[in-house]
Amino acid sequence: MDEFFDVDGEARRALDLLGPAPENWVPARAGIDHDVLIVGGGQTGCALAFALRRAGIGRTSVIDAAADAAGAGVWLNRARMNLLRTPKTLVGPEIDVAGVSFRAWYEARYGRDAYQSIERAPRKTWAAYLAWYRAFLDIPVRYGVRLARIEPAGNHFRLHLEADGETRVETARKVVLCNGVAGNGRAYVPEALAHLPPAFLAHTSQAIDFAALHGKSVAVIGAAASAFDAAATALEAGAADVHLFARRDVLAAKPVSRTRGYPGAYDNYPGLPDALRWSQARRFRREGSTPPRDSVERVTRFANFHLHLGANIEAARIEAHRIALNVRGEVFAFEFAIAGTGYLIELFARPELADIAPHVRLWRDQYTPPAAEADAGLGAHPYLGEALEYTEKTPGAAPWLRDIHVYNPAGFVSAGVPVGDVPSMRRDIPAVVRRISRDLFHADFDAHAARLNADVPADFDTTLYAANVWHAQGQNQPLAQDLS
Repeated sequence: MDEFFDVDGEARRALDLLGPAPENWVPARAGIDHDVLIVGGGQTGCALAFALRRAGIGRTSVIDAAADAAGAGVWLNRARMNLLRTPKTLVGPEIDVAGVSFRAWYEARYGRDAYQSIERAPRKTWAAYLAWYRAFLDIPVRYGVRLARIEPAGNHFRLHLEADGETRVETARKVVLCNGVAGNGRAYVPEALAHLPPAFLAHTSQAIDFAALHGKSVAVIGAAASAFDAAATALEAGAADVHLFARRDVLAAKPVSRTRGYPGAYDNYPGLPDALRWSQARRFRREGSTPPRDSVERVTRFANFHLHLGANIEAARIEAHRIALNVRGEVFAFEFAIAGTGYLIELFARPELADIAPHVRLWRDQYTPPAAEADAGLGAHPYLGEALEYTEKTPGAAPWLRDIHVYNPAGFVSAGVPVGDVPSMRRDIPAVVRRISRDLFHADFDAHAARLNADVPADFDTTLYAANVWHAQGQNQPLAQDLS
């Protein structure tokens, strides 16, 4: 018989066993609004805010450009999978507090047997868990606030924020970019498609009105998970037919990143030699990003789904209110196209990074691979430190870069995992928090040294134990009575 629990009560008990969160220990500085500003209120932004609180770093603020909680992150808007792509057993936003984990929450709501019956978390259920996590832990997120510019200002940053049509400036000593898959670049649309009008083309990163595709012929370009999920959503919405165009002759099916998932490689990956990390990233690129098996099965059950392999888009144009696609000598007509073609890492594409992008060391600045392993896309990734901080292109020219931590997929080559997804959390959230803690402590070292050397009042005086002090004979004290 299944058991159900009071999820809030169980989580509160887990927190009580840890003890209260420490008081904020970071000395306030004149003119500084935030010790840490987190950009992005999705799963990692909220998890980092919680971890910083548990580390006693209290003046932390979380902003998100979305209008409300439902629009933050991807799970209720741009994500279209039925199930998460990661195993349910991975440590997630709870880090080391099992009582606020997905498992604890799910078992409390649906029972232990129900948890045992699932392999991966359903997407909408995961979104509900994250909403509970944010509310239960009381993590405030300022919605409708967009970061427009990071302006270095010596030992802090002037952050230009836009909200309600107005711009204001706030200051912070540390910035963490939890701003999603395009956080250090932009969505990529192949040149052959990029000129198509928005009425005919969308990228998977955009909101798409799938209901409007009912009865229409749809092209999906790309063969990674997001492309298959978009194709499935269109089919389930009643599209007349969906054609998916993949460049490869065979779908990528080897998830090579699993080879580095064991603790030794996972825990030590950021410290591996550059050549090995580069070769691992190149291996992933060669093998390709694999769609989960269930994402492929989700589309292949439809007779009106058609897969084109070895199919590069040669040209696209609008003819008679339809898209004409040239592919391998054939011409296909569609009423709408969806680009599931991923993202480019391109710091200069982000207006908020304009002041800092010229100073950031990229992988192409750090490492020159053998000619056969050259890859311009990987070379554009920022070369991050072990706490996912930017490093300087020219040593000494921009020391403030160490105070910006990149918690988004731009960290892939450096960290070996899709930073921002669940697999990155157990290792990288504590690493970022430790570095922020260390940096803030050392930045106010004199104040902390004074605190460490401060006078401490005694808890008691000698009267507490005076009657029990042993005195040797001959010290003018009465001898103990002879009890024989």
